[in-house]
Amino acid sequence: MNESMNHSPLITSVDVVVTNPMQAPLGNFVLVRIATDQDGLYGWGDATCSGSELAVAAMIEEHLSPALLGKPAGKIEHIWHTLYHLPYYRSGSVHLSAISGIDMALWDIKGKLANLPVCELLGGPIRDRMLTYRSVSGRTFDDVLERVRELQQVGHRVVKVQAAVPELESGYAVPSTSSQQTATDKAFSLGVPPTETWEPELYTRMLPRLFDFLRNELGDSVELIHDVHERITPSQALRLANDLSPYNLFYLEDLLRPEHLDTFRLVRSQSSIPLAMGEVFCNPWEGQELWLDHLIDYVRHDLAHVGGITAGRKIAATCESRGILTAWHGPGNISPLTHMANAHLSLSVPNFGIQEFDANW
Repeated sequence: MNESMNHSPLITSVDVVVTNPMQAPLGNFVLVRIATDQDGLYGWGDATCSGSELAVAAMIEEHLSPALLGKPAGKIEHIWHTLYHLPYYRSGSVHLSAISGIDMALWDIKGKLANLPVCELLGGPIRDRMLTYRSVSGRTFDDVLERVRELQQVGHRVVKVQAAVPELESGYAVPSTSSQQTATDKAFSLGVPPTETWEPELYTRMLPRLFDFLRNELGDSVELIHDVHERITPSQALRLANDLSPYNLFYLEDLLRPEHLDTFRLVRSQSSIPLAMGEVFCNPWEGQELWLDHLIDYVRHDLAHVGGITAGRKIAATCESRGILTAWHGPGNISPLTHMANAHLSLSVPNFGIQEFDANW
């Protein structure tokens, strides 16, 4: 046996890098580098938590890293539970994002030590490719249609769509006017969130019109997804799910806020539309009644927020026996490290559904 495999290398340092060179939108990453006592052996992880970057860095540097120094880097499960139970008040987004970055870095070390891809250490790849999707948005329905067709031309079979609400000057991440776009760009240049208005009733009336337009133009040549971003009331959610059912969505995402999870039971009992949820959950057990009780079809956790690869394995295993598929969160505001963690986990779990890969590096 290789001598380096006879003992686990010991952790000697934990460093955190907060990138954010120019307050670029969707580009402020929190990266974790863990070094060991074996020369040149280190690992990288992603602890990005948009809006709380410095808090996550402080959590790692001041609270978690002292518990890591001198510990065997290979004891990933033991370390995960140690860090999870370390603070008395635990399980928030800052705490679990910090654990996520550390966990990914430890899996990176384990893969390098074994000279194997991490997916091999997770049981080996079940597939050699993954179904992925990207997102498009537009001020008008025609803008959305054009961008869907552009993705189709390069081989995408599933696309998430979002459009501005015509009656509003601004909407969630989709300015309706050039003046609002200018204001949004200025806010991002200053490193602050843009000011947006929102009217859920207008949005829920517009959305079926968007999907009716797209289906008339595209037929069934592409699968479509929409993300509600938890911005509507329970009664609006039930109506929207029924209104969108005729358009055969791949799934409807984040239909309700975490505070309204009980309403998923009502939606499930009255609508056949596939549902996905999870990116706002902050530990592997939050919201678990959704998959334990078959109230959703896809889990959407973010591996940079929920506890890393170790947490993702727990979630996937719990969902497998219930027929719930994975669809890990993969937007542009997580680093390439989490996208790679998503890929390794997606390749190795039997209940993989689809992988978001919405980045433009």
